[in-house]
Parts: sequence; structure tokens; C-alpha cells
Amino acid sequence: MNAVNWFEVPTTDLDRAVAFYETILGCSMRRMEVPGAHEPIRMAMFPSEGDGVGGALVYIPEHKPATAGPLLYLNANPDLNTVLSRVERAGGTIIMTKTELPNNFGVMAIFIDCEGNHMALHSMA
Repeated sequence: MNAVNWFEVPTTDLDRAVAFYETILGCSMRRMEVPGAHEPIRMAMFPSEGDGVGGALVYIPEHKPATAGPLLYLNANPDLNTVLSRVERAGGTIIMTKTELPNNFGVMAIFIDCEGNHMALHSMA
């Protein structure tokens, strides 16, 4: 059982955020709208496989990007360096470079995305 089964990353400009994450992760995100209390919630789904944890970029006016609060680690396998090298070119800021974790838990890095969220990357290599 996973402790997390869904996550949402707030955006102020969904199109800009989608371009940022598609660039750094080298993926395509699936866009959709779901009914909201006052207007549809616009979102773009991060890729996931099988029963793995899923998540999305979301535009909901009440949800604001932040550099405080929970830190979400995105999968940067097979090579964190590849993903991290795209962050600044895509409009983000690296705040912790690639750092080795103890006990063979892989490597990680932290960045601020184009929306102002603090986010992290993790890779086993």
C-alpha cells in the first residue's frame, strides 16, 4: 500500500506549467476538465503506469503555488542529471543540486518550478 495515491500541483497558468513539466520530464501530459463547484477544474495528468501513484497539474483559482508545505518528489529515473539539466532552460530555478542520499536510497535535487512551487526530483541512479 502506498501512503500517497494522488497529488495535485497548483498552477496559475496551466499551459505554461504543462510546457515546463513536459520539457523537463520529456513526456506528454493528458489534459482534462472535471466538474468543479463553480467552474470546471482544468488539469493535466502526469504519466503513470498501472496502479502507481497518479497526479496532475491543476488550475483552481483558490489553490496557489507555494514554496512552503509538502515537498513532492517526481521520478527522474533513469538519470536525474538529464531531468535536472532541463529545469532552468524551461523557466525553473535549481535550489539544491544533485545530492546523494545515504544507505543507497539514490539521488535527489530540489527546484522551484515556473509557477513558484518547490518540487524535488529523485532517481536511483
